[in-house]
Amino acid sequence: MPAITVDDVLVLPRLPQLDPTTTSYRPVRRLTTAPSGFEGEGFPVRRAFAGVPTNELDPFIHLDQMGEVDYAPGEPKGTPWHPHRGFETVTYMIDGQMDHQDSLGGGGSITNGDTQWMTAGQGILHIEAPPEQLVTSGGLFHGLQLWVNLPRAAKMITPKYQDIRGRESKLLTTPDGGSLIRVIAGEIAGHAGPGSTFTPINLAHVTLQPGAQLDLPWQPDYNALVYVLAGRGTVGAERRPIQIGQLAAHGAGEAIRVTADKAQDANIPAMELFIMGGRPIREPVAQYGPFVMNTREELAQAFEDYQKGRLGVIPAERLPHTS
Repeated sequence: MPAITVDDVLVLPRLPQLDPTTTSYRPVRRLTTAPSGFEGEGFPVRRAFAGVPTNELDPFIHLDQMGEVDYAPGEPKGTPWHPHRGFETVTYMIDGQMDHQDSLGGGGSITNGDTQWMTAGQGILHIEAPPEQLVTSGGLFHGLQLWVNLPRAAKMITPKYQDIRGRESKLLTTPDGGSLIRVIAGEIAGHAGPGSTFTPINLAHVTLQPGAQLDLPWQPDYNALVYVLAGRGTVGAERRPIQIGQLAAHGAGEAIRVTADKAQDANIPAMELFIMGGRPIREPVAQYGPFVMNTREELAQAFEDYQKGRLGVIPAERLPHTS
């Protein structure tokens, strides 16, 4: 996984050493395995939040692990133009490249650790697709798309776009240097990531070396979700086994513990984690397809507005490729 990295993690700031006897580690409330499916024009995904109650996910709505897949020439696929309203989409590209374009003229390309953060707010149309050269050549494609809910007061705000380069992520390590922590948004142990969020959240991509342990301080008023992108190990002070494609939803506490198994598969050099948490919004959620609102009436209005062209118009031309 070539997401942003460093040659020597020992030069990075380190997490504080937590008391090994502390009782504040969060227990694992639920452990689920993501089913596989297809999105857009047919690219493979794992539905990471399937089977988890919405109150345990709040303020998050949806998470897809896109790939990991090695496309042959002509195989890479994306999504057609589609609308969104009432939430934010966060696309994190680990391997490969994705182009984005929206109906307000925004767009760009993300690759290898970059994040495309789109606040849909009152409504927007957008498209995500691999660049033409990737379609022609084929190649590795791996990323995540997370949906972050907006509170009622912010659901109809003006749409906004953030282009976050991988090099902007705040990089940390553990006291023993056994991990690389990329803080994309929020704050971990006083170290802030570059993402600007309406709802207070933390997002981090962690590479955990075989046999290494991660003791991650976590805000007590946030929920805590750990999704395994690659490898296997244990999660929680109770050391529950966890592996690729599984999500651990945690209970209350002040720290998250994950330990990578000493023996990983031959083609997996380290355990890879996507760690999320945020302050729950605790409002009613009405979701259908690309719209996330508070009531069924608001959903109906969103569909009507889309059908009448109030969420935007598809541009006549595709934006030129940028990198």
